[in-house]
Amino acid sequence: MRRADRLFDIIQTLRVAPRPVTARKLAERLEVAERAIYRDIATLQARRVPIEGAAGLGYVLRRGFELPPLMFTADEIDAIAVGARMVRRLRDPGLAQAAESVLAKLATALPDSLRRDMMEPPFWVSEGSTAEPRGIDLAALRAAIRDRRKLHMTYEDAAGRRTDRVVWPIAMAYYVDATLLGAWCEKRKDYRHFRVERVLASTVLEERFEADPAVLQREWLARLD
Repeated sequence: MRRADRLFDIIQTLRVAPRPVTARKLAERLEVAERAIYRDIATLQARRVPIEGAAGLGYVLRRGFELPPLMFTADEIDAIAVGARMVRRLRDPGLAQAAESVLAKLATALPDSLRRDMMEPPFWVSEGSTAEPRGIDLAALRAAIRDRRKLHMTYEDAAGRRTDRVVWPIAMAYYVDATLLGAWCEKRKDYRHFRVERVLASTVLEERFEADPAVLQREWLARLD
């Protein structure tokens, strides 16, 4: 564990502890020697973190202290960097652009020592094999899900049969090789899954559906399993 991560964990442990925590307890939790904990406590106190206490008695964090808003561990930075790059697999330009924006915003707030780990991580994420949708705007589809707006679409199934449908978009399921729209289909009077790359044309309607999205999602997920 990097020392920066250990310092963060010490603060987090003291923040939630109901009583003073001894150096021995902290050392056991973080799997280091007690003398390392004493040095870490001294470092935090020198950085004006309001830790009070003494060796043998335990340490407490004075009430009211808040961590800086962007303190990440190495694993958290890796998770953000990899996750943002995995979004590219989805063939959703809006989400991909948003992911890049998130990385840029976080990078400007991170110290120099961590910025490179965020922007140039030593990880490679494959492109995946999801087909790019042509007949539907995924950003508009996500907005329709949020706004409970109905969707008219022309859909072509695996056998090449085309149908026009009005559906209630409920959710999206992202897989490595496909993106599915989960919806209630007015034509079939039932839940259906639609591969977005098979949507030939689509229009978000002004008309809204009134059913509870949480209920619809639970019922749709039951079908997805």
